[in-house]
Formats: sequence, C-alpha cells, structure tokens
Amino acid sequence: MKQREQRKKRIKARRPRISRLRRKLLVASIFAVLLLAALLVNLYYVSIVKGPEYAKMAQRQWQSSLSLKAERGKILDRNGNVLAESYTTYQVCVNPQAITEDADRERIANILSTLLNVNYETIISKMTKVNPRDGKFYQQVKIKDQVESNIIAQLVTFQENRAISYYSDVKRNYPEGNLFGQLLGFTNVDGDGQTGVELSYNSILSGVDGKQIAETDRDGNAIPGGESSYTAPIAGATVQLTVDTGIEGFLQSALEEAARTNLAKYAYGVVMSPKTGEIYAISSYPTIDPNSPPRTDAETLLDLSRQRMVTETYEPGSVFKVVTLAAALDSGTVSDSTTFNCKGSLNVLGQKIKCWRTKGHGQETLAQAVQNSCNPAFMSMALKMGTDKFYEYIYAFGMNDKTGVGIGGETTGKVTHRKYIRDTDLARIGFGQSISCTGLQMAMAVCAAINGGDLLKPYYVADITAADGTVLEHNERTLVRTVISPDTSAKIRKYLTGVVDSGSGKNAAIPGYTVGGKTGTSQKYDENGKVSSTLLVASFVGFAPADDPEYLCMIIVDEPQVPVVYGSTVAAPFVQQVLRNVLTYFSVPTDRKETAVSVPDVRGMTVEQANVVLKTAGLEATFMESEKAAAVQRQSPAPGNMVVRGSPIILYTAWTTFQGEEQEVEMTKMPKVLGKNRLNAMDALKKAGLVMDYDRSNSAGTVITAQFPEGTDIPVGTAVRVEFSGGTPAE
Repeated sequence: MKQREQRKKRIKARRPRISRLRRKLLVASIFAVLLLAALLVNLYYVSIVKGPEYAKMAQRQWQSSLSLKAERGKILDRNGNVLAESYTTYQVCVNPQAITEDADRERIANILSTLLNVNYETIISKMTKVNPRDGKFYQQVKIKDQVESNIIAQLVTFQENRAISYYSDVKRNYPEGNLFGQLLGFTNVDGDGQTGVELSYNSILSGVDGKQIAETDRDGNAIPGGESSYTAPIAGATVQLTVDTGIEGFLQSALEEAARTNLAKYAYGVVMSPKTGEIYAISSYPTIDPNSPPRTDAETLLDLSRQRMVTETYEPGSVFKVVTLAAALDSGTVSDSTTFNCKGSLNVLGQKIKCWRTKGHGQETLAQAVQNSCNPAFMSMALKMGTDKFYEYIYAFGMNDKTGVGIGGETTGKVTHRKYIRDTDLARIGFGQSISCTGLQMAMAVCAAINGGDLLKPYYVADITAADGTVLEHNERTLVRTVISPDTSAKIRKYLTGVVDSGSGKNAAIPGYTVGGKTGTSQKYDENGKVSSTLLVASFVGFAPADDPEYLCMIIVDEPQVPVVYGSTVAAPFVQQVLRNVLTYFSVPTDRKETAVSVPDVRGMTVEQANVVLKTAGLEATFMESEKAAAVQRQSPAPGNMVVRGSPIILYTAWTTFQGEEQEVEMTKMPKVLGKNRLNAMDALKKAGLVMDYDRSNSAGTVITAQFPEGTDIPVGTAVRVEFSGGTPAE
C-alpha cells in the first residue's frame, strides 16, 4: 500500500516535466514550420517574382549586348533629289577617373573646349562632379553629341585614348537648307522626328534597330568560342515626295519678295496640279532651316514650323467668289446672259452692304461683274440661290472639312450652320465674308472649279519604299466627289481668264500664255474681336495654261503693312512670277502671241519721272495723284520681270495711302483750306479725317494751293499736300 502511494507520487511528480517538454517541442515545431514557410515564400519571390530580373542581371554579367542603330530612311523629291539623309557623327565623352592630375584635367578641358566649341568651365564642372553614392568622380560624362568626323580626327592626334572616349552617333542632314523647312520638319538629337514629314512618318523612316550579343568573362572580354548572336538592323524606308526642288525655290523666292515688298507679317503659298492634286511646292515665309532650328526659343520654333497653308484660317474675300460663281452657274441661277446693275451697295434686310467701289459699277454683264469683282453682283447670286442650295455647293467644294492632305496641324475653317444664316449673312458669304477656310481648302476648291468639276484629295507623298525595294505605299489622284459639270467648269475658266486679261488680275498676265485667276482681300479681326480696318489678308490664285490648266499657284500675304492699291497688287505679281518660272521650267509651249516688256527700275525717281519712264516702256504706272513729287521706294513687279505690254506697275512711296480693292472705302469731302494759316488748315483737314502734308521749312503765311479742290470726295486718311504763301501768318 505504502509502495503504491509512493509510485503514484513519483508519477505525479514527473507529469509537469513531460508537459513542459511537449510544449517546447510544439513551439520548436511551429517555429520550424514558420521558418520553412518563410524560406518557401522567399524562394518563390526570388525564383518566380524576381527570377526574370535576376536572370537578366546574371545574363548581363556573362553577356554583352550592343544595340545596332538602324539607318534612318531618306526623303527625296519627285526627281530623286535628296531632301533629308543621315550620316555618322560621334559622341565625345570624358573618363574622369582615368585622369589623376589637375594639370592633365585642365589641359584636356582646354583641348575639348577649343575643338568642340564648348565652354571650358562647363567641361571642368562635368569632369570634377562627384557621385554622391561613393564620393568619387563619375566613371564617364558626356561632353557633346553629333561631333563631325574631322573634329574627331583632330582629337585623336592628342592620343588621350584613356581620358577621352568616342561613340558613333547619327546626324540628320538637309542638303537643301531652308527649302521645304516646314514640310520636312526636323529630328531631335536621338534621331526621332519632331515635326513635319520626319514626325508624321517617323516609324517608317526609323527602321528597326539590330542587336549583337556575345558571352563575356568577368572583365567583359568576349570568350573565344562562346555563344553569340547577331540581329542585323533594318534600315528605314525611303519616302519620295511629289514636291519639286526647283519649283519650291521659285515659290520660296516669291514669298520672301512678297513679304519684303509689302512689309508683311507672313507670306505663304502652294503650287499644285489641278488635275491630280499633287503638290509641287508648299511653303511659308519666314521659313526655317531644319539643319539648325532655334531649339532654345520654343515660341519662335513653333511659329517658324507652321505650314500656314493648312494651319491658318482666314476669310478668303473675293477668291471665294469662284465658288459662288460656280454654284450659281451650275445650279442655273445665272447664265452668260445675266446682267446686274451695281449702284455701289445693296440693301439687304434694311442693311446697306457696300461694294468696294462706292460709286458702283453700273450696268454690267456676268463677265464684267467677275472682272470687276463686283460685290453686289455676287450678293445677288447668293441671295437668288438661297441658303439651302448655296450651302449644298459650299459643302461640296470642301468647306468645313479638312482636305486630308496629311500635313501635321491641319485645321479647318468655319461655316456657320445654315439654320443660323440670315439673308445679310448669306449676301456676305457670296463675296467671301462671314466664312473662313485654310489656304489649301480654298486652293482645292478652285482646282475643282477649273479641272472639270472634280474635288480632289491633295497629296504630297508619292511613294514609300522599304530598304529591300518593297513598295509600302503609293499615292495617286483621288477623287473626293464631282462638284460641278465639265461645261460649268469650262465657263469658270473663261470668266477667270477675263479677270487676268481685262479685270483686276492684270498683274498676273504672263507673256505668251493664257492665265486665269482671282484676287481677294479681306479684313482680319483685332485683339478685341472687332473687324480691323488696318489688318488685312491679300491673296491671289492663278492657273495656266488657262484653257487646260496644268499648274495652279496660290499666294496669301498676311498683314501687309503698305497701303493696297488693288487686291492684285500685293499677291498677283508674285503668283505671275512663280507661274512664269514653272511654265519655263517644264518647257510648256506658248499659246498666244503678246509683246513682252522688261520692267525698268524706277526706284529713287519721283513718281512723275517714273510715270514717264514706264509709259515709254509701254507699261502703266499706278499711283496716287498726291504722290507725284514723292520718291519711289518700292515697285511691283520688281525690276527685270517680264510682263505683258500695258501691265500696271505699282509704285510705293513714303506718302502712299492707297486703299484695298475689296475694302469698303470710307470717303470724305475736301474741306476749305485756302486762305487759312497752318494750324487752322490742319484743324479743318483733321476734322474731315485727312492728314496735312506740307513743307515744314516753309509753313508761314496762309494756304495758297491745295492738292484737291474744295468738296472733292477723298478716301479717309489721305495725305493732302498744301503750300503756304510764306511771310507773316494771318490772324
């Protein structure tokens, strides 16, 4: 009994020790399980989640991979002339850790500064910059991109191979300089397109980069017999445009002359085929040289890069009368026998809308109305057609739609929805106000009016050819829709030929050729959104040979800062210049016999003297009577141009106060100034909206002669020449 109790006590004493052991084993087991789980999670993270990354890191340690840059494709003109190509240049780097002495550092910085034309302090700063991670100089720093090979050759002679490294690079070259500046665009330092064709066709021009891979040892040296692979780069495709370098030169020269002669903000234009929609030349002035674009001035860079024929909208003015005429003829609203009676204005819903010629054109035929660019005649056509019918043609001619040419930044004008149009609006649209479009939209509409009635899609890319010769894209004539009948189109050509032969477009006449065209002048809106009387846009569209048009040229001159005699004086002479050169360039046979006259140089002469010289040469001088004593500063067309005998030559002087052809000219009456002293005469002229012009060295006494008799109608703003008696001024 006693022994049994003692055994029970011993068993009882052991039980707590066994329970503690079990607990310890349990804790150890749980820890082991957790540790194993953590290891498994970590193994999953390393092998599955981070596996690809670590594999790449390992691969980089035993493999070298070199990217092989693909050669960027060329851009050619229609004749195969190179407009853009790439060639090898170099990137120059310095290895600061390989230079131990300050003297060597300064010497190398001096060499690089001199040969690379980089600031010495900038180079020293890069060479001595410390890496914050390890407190040491950087292993390598870039000094300059796109260094020419001849400069590299000079650097190599200094034998600083450890201190200086060279890497091949690619630079884009534009052999024609600023020709096609906006159309081609340019690339960045990495060779990617930023604007123009370079941007629009960047993926096609870029090609596909290649790659070379080799097994290496720990020092990066290739292992003999190691695995390697080579993927050759695929060169970019060649883009051949429809443009012609020679014609672009003609256009750009004319645009620059137009801008300079007229002191204009911009001048832009296009030369194209009315039959196919091909663009032979397109440009804006001022232009840009893609070899050296002003990258540091973003605003200027953007402004110069605009292809304004597609990015800018404007009210076309009287050029739009081509659309009105075509619609009216094609719809049967008017015919060759239709007549008009222009009284200087037309009353529409109680609103008096003026003709540009305030005294009116009187009774006129349809042909005369077109030659005179008579606003009331075209208002009558629009009103007689009515909104619905007229709008059908407006939309059919491509207004309110992009042309689809594919040039970056293309926009479209504004055509107010027909439900908001009143008769006053419709009348103004008839002569090109209250509607806006781009220059290319207007040019394509005129092409449709004269080519037989077909609205075409304009294009400037002819072919895209891959490096292996495969043709990736081919463009040709694309019909959008037929707008008018061939018979109507033939009549349009006839009427527009009359504009050049006998109307406001005489300055576009080319000796030996029939030429058709239409002038336009419109007012712009000022910064307050109001119609400005001083900010104008003048344009002219011309085509030749007129009976079977092969070439059309349109030039728009934005904000000319000289007074305008007629709409044709600002742009028509320069369209004539371009078309004349194009016809000669393509050896187009003449189709009429006319006497050609070389324009004499009359600059520096007085207007009176110039008038005599021009008459002797068989030409007509256009000037204001008030300017006979003034010296000619500029003339249009320029000296040496060949023009048709009888053509008008516009004379510009410091006094010029001409008004625009399609402007609504405000007139005033000449006040009484005879017998008044200087202050009173000046006062009287000022109240009438006139300016007094007089000899400042002889302004005493009273007015004895005035340029215009009292009561004469004179345009507001005219400078009136007066002379004084001298002696003591009258009281």
